[in-house]
Amino acid sequence: MASTNQIHDLPSVKPLDIEQQTQEEEVQEMKVFDYAKRAQWLRAAVLGANDGLLSTASLMMGVGAVKKDVKTMILTGIAGLVAGACSMAIGELVSVYSQYDIEMAQMKREDMGAEELDAGKEKLPNPWQAAGASALAFAVGALVPLLGAAFVKDYAVRVGVVIAVVSLALLAFGGLGALLGKAPVVKSSLRVLIGGWLAMGLTYGLTKLVGSAGL
Repeated sequence: MASTNQIHDLPSVKPLDIEQQTQEEEVQEMKVFDYAKRAQWLRAAVLGANDGLLSTASLMMGVGAVKKDVKTMILTGIAGLVAGACSMAIGELVSVYSQYDIEMAQMKREDMGAEELDAGKEKLPNPWQAAGASALAFAVGALVPLLGAAFVKDYAVRVGVVIAVVSLALLAFGGLGALLGKAPVVKSSLRVLIGGWLAMGLTYGLTKLVGSAGL
């Protein structure tokens, strides 16, 4: 009897709540997915801003090699900003729409239910949001050399200011992109900086050469 009473006195072990554990795992997976998705979008924004920065600065340096007045240089930068932002937006729209159509066709082939199909749609990137984000990122990057050159009348000082602000921005964008991509920050930043200098130098030199030839 004593042993029987001892057995009854033992604390009852609650059964493992499998459903609750499964829900917690799903929530954790959603958090990981959401973080990865945000990191991917942020990295794409950084790359877009870097494109806007470098292409607009190179255009301004190239045209500035032939036409040294501030008005021409600024108009060139504005034209580069508008054209580049539109190009980035259209390219991103077409690319993401293609991905969207492929993913939707795959889900339909898998004979998903209406709820599963709606849930799958929510996870897919929005083409219009992607296009807008890409254009905005490009425009933000392009504004850096424009603002650097806008208030400097002397040509030599203006070129020096553009090179300085663009170099700092290249280092910043390169470092941020490296952090998001988990790459070496210093090495990646210097790579982006040297690449930017080469792009601006080649554009300036070749435009100067063509302009000197009288074409």
